[in-house]
Amino acid sequence: MIMRVMGEGQFEVAEGHLNRLNQLDDELLTAVESGDEQAFRAALASLLEAVREFGSPLPDDSLEPSDLILPDAEATVDEVKAMLRDEGDGLIPGLPE
Repeated sequence: MIMRVMGEGQFEVAEGHLNRLNQLDDELLTAVESGDEQAFRAALASLLEAVREFGSPLPDDSLEPSDLILPDAEATVDEVKAMLRDEGDGLIPGLPE
């Protein structure tokens, strides 16, 4: 799966890491819904760090379409709210069962 972090570039993340990324996404969603700025900052930083850790950066000149677009580290709670997928699903969709 190719994930774009706004302002940073694209990362190719293996499907095997999506469960962990979904857990971090759930934490971010909870922080957004609570309006807790400190929890939001920590959850967003953790999610983006995991994408960088698990993902392989694609070259800047790569023209691969992104499967997901994630906010940059400086995004506000309101900006992330606007990016959220379907109700309760967060930024990263759950894996099919």
